[in-house]
Amino acid sequence: MTEQGLISELDRLVSEGRNPNTMGIDLLPTADILRKINDEDRSVPSAVEKVIPEIAIAVDRIVCAFQKGARLIYMGAGTSGRLGVLDASECPPTFGVSPDMVIGLIAGGDEALVRATEGAEDDVQSGVRALKDIDLTADDVVVGVAVSGRTPYVIGGLTYAREIGATTVALSCNRTSIIAGMADIAISPVVGPEVLTGSTRLKSGTAQKLVLNMLTTASMIRIGKSYENLMVDVHPSNRKLFARAARIVMQATRCTAGQAREALDRTDNDVKLAILITLTGMGVDDARAALAEAGGFLRKAIGDRMM
Repeated sequence: MTEQGLISELDRLVSEGRNPNTMGIDLLPTADILRKINDEDRSVPSAVEKVIPEIAIAVDRIVCAFQKGARLIYMGAGTSGRLGVLDASECPPTFGVSPDMVIGLIAGGDEALVRATEGAEDDVQSGVRALKDIDLTADDVVVGVAVSGRTPYVIGGLTYAREIGATTVALSCNRTSIIAGMADIAISPVVGPEVLTGSTRLKSGTAQKLVLNMLTTASMIRIGKSYENLMVDVHPSNRKLFARAARIVMQATRCTAGQAREALDRTDNDVKLAILITLTGMGVDDARAALAEAGGFLRKAIGDRMM
């Protein structure tokens, strides 16, 4: 595409428009600049609220993928790519899942996480290669993350994902974007022009972060990774997480800290098992079998066994 063609394309994007509320922001004192940013940020949650139906459809497809042993894959460039990698990297410590269950791909590879490699997003084939490199299957779900919805890297990835039959999701902040029109599910929280024109790491980035949080958190809850609102599949690996594990057992069972530590010691720091044996009085082996029979859902395993 020529430079003039790209300029014309950007002119059509809501996310690239000039915000009439911040035209004089360069003349304001610090506190007023911050109020302008804060005022604009208030619009983000309501924009996300409008696309909850689409997010719900995506979550249900992700849950189906997880139940088949398949994966959720984010792919994006720049800020969008970094947010996808961030959300994916938080899943193993939060939910005790394999690092291969939720994968974040960014144009330019790991180097792009800490140093801008903006030219990497222009290669359509690199998006295809990234998915081939992880052996994408038809059971996987691919979420293309791009504020503009026109990033070649993401377009290439979604095109390949569709070709092999994987579920495709487009997360952009422009309702009529290219990726919104090509994906099975389009999630388009429209937050409008940014405080600084085109700086989509601001409202658009915040909207993307909220949606990504929803996709993984809701999907993990749906496959049994929580009990009430507690993270019961957390795997403690440092002092803070060991303390958090004990506290979760205490909150779920109303036991003492000593009782929680004893239960965790008996179960090799398996929080779910520790809660189950504390609430029911079951032995560790019987509790493990009950959890397996319940598909990992702690509520179902507890059933009517509570002491």
